[in-house]
Formats: sequence, structure tokens, C-alpha cells
Amino acid sequence: MSETHPHTMRLQRFLARAGVASRRGSEAIMTAGRVTVNGQVASELGTKIDTERDVVEVDGKRVVWGDTPVYLMLNKPAGFITTMSDPQGRPCVAKLVPTDRYPGLFPVGRLDFDTTGLLLFTTDGDLAQALLHPSRHVTKRYVALVDGRVSDDELEPLRSGMILDDGPCKPAPARVLTPRAARAVWNTAVPRGASVVEVELSEGRKNQVKRMLGRVHHPVLRLHRPAFGPLELGDLERGVWRLLTDGEIARLRAAAAVSEPHDSKEG
Repeated sequence: MSETHPHTMRLQRFLARAGVASRRGSEAIMTAGRVTVNGQVASELGTKIDTERDVVEVDGKRVVWGDTPVYLMLNKPAGFITTMSDPQGRPCVAKLVPTDRYPGLFPVGRLDFDTTGLLLFTTDGDLAQALLHPSRHVTKRYVALVDGRVSDDELEPLRSGMILDDGPCKPAPARVLTPRAARAVWNTAVPRGASVVEVELSEGRKNQVKRMLGRVHHPVLRLHRPAFGPLELGDLERGVWRLLTDGEIARLRAAAAVSEPHDSKEG
């Protein structure tokens, strides 16, 4: 197959241009053995394809040239891990979103097994990478039900920037909420001897909210994320997904300082 053939393209570039993932993410998908060309696994990064003749599939779903990126939000229920597959057979969020309709869909960041709330999915790897990069300061808002009665002063270490085992945390706005907040999130009253706390993060370290509140001696009993950047769950029911509106996508791009996809993907 000639390098100068007008329809010849490196496979990872094709996947990125089709909105499956970023170039680097597409390479990872290939090396994991998830991509086939004409029914054969294509894990070599130098693989070239004919975009008009070859059939490319990711996880068994065909990728069509010219597909536009997809963006959706899921109100994640507890009891699912944030991964698209699990060798141990645990329930995955992939079961809750339309991967058959949108090949290459993947979650942006993660929520713990027992954490509920807004989980963003996309096929736009460049935007996903930007949204998670600490330099973009895209905030995620959490509501936590914690053990013990919390005073505002006890949250000052979070607001000042505490140090955890894996290093210092950026200052995180935090406040005590009224018991009504718990009913709005979990449809239940605040148990005796518990409190509701809101925390905003601009970084995404593992179990960060739980570790921060544990450090001030108020272990998290339940955790929910109602907002990611400019996105709000609103009245989206638990376990349900919906596509983002054009306005929401534009606000996400503005928050991450990312231009329209595929405007400079040549080469």
C-alpha cells in the first residue's frame, strides 16, 4: 500500500480523526488488542489502512470515517466500577451507556465503586485529556455525607490546602450544607450524628475527597458528584444517561480551553 495513496492513513490517526480517542489514547487501544482491521487484530502502531476499503472495529463495533465526537453524561449509581471492561467480571459503567451506538466511548476520569453522580463520557480524547489536566483548573463538585457533627472551622485545612500521603493538595473550597441537601441528593434525612459537606476539587487524585475528610476526622459515609465543570446533573435520574447539548459542549470546551476537534490533527 503506497504512502502517497490518497486514502492511506496510519491507523492511530484514523481512530483519532474518527473521534475514538486522542492519538495517544488510540495507540493505547491498539496495543491493548482492542482494534481490528478486516477482522484481524491490529496492535502494531505503524499499521496503515485504506480509509475507503478497510473495515476498522473497536471492541467489535465498526468505526466509520467522518463520525463526529460524542459527549454524554451519566448519573452513575453505586455498585459500578469506572472502566469499560473488567477481567474479574465486576459490574462496569460500560453497561450503563450506549457503547453499541457509539464505539470508542470512554469515561472522563472516574468515580469510585460506591460513589454516585455525574460521570462524563466522550469519544473526544483531546477534550477529555484537557478536562483532567490540573493546569486547566476544571472543578468537580462533591456532596459528602460524613460521620460526626462538622463545624466550619474544621474544614479550614481543606480550604488552605492540606498535605496527604501522596503530597500537598490544592486549596479546595468546602462548606457545611444544611440537612436539606442530603434529602435532595439521597432522598433521605441526615442520620443522627452525621453532617453534609460540599467540596470542590480542581485535581483528581484517587479517593481524594474521602482522604481529605478522613484527615479532619469525619469519615465519608456517602459521596455524590452533582457537577463537573460547567455541567450539572439537574434532574437526570440515577442510572440514566443523556447526550450533552451543543451549549453544554461549548461550555466544556471553554472551561478546558480547547478548540473544535480535528482542526489541527494533520500529520
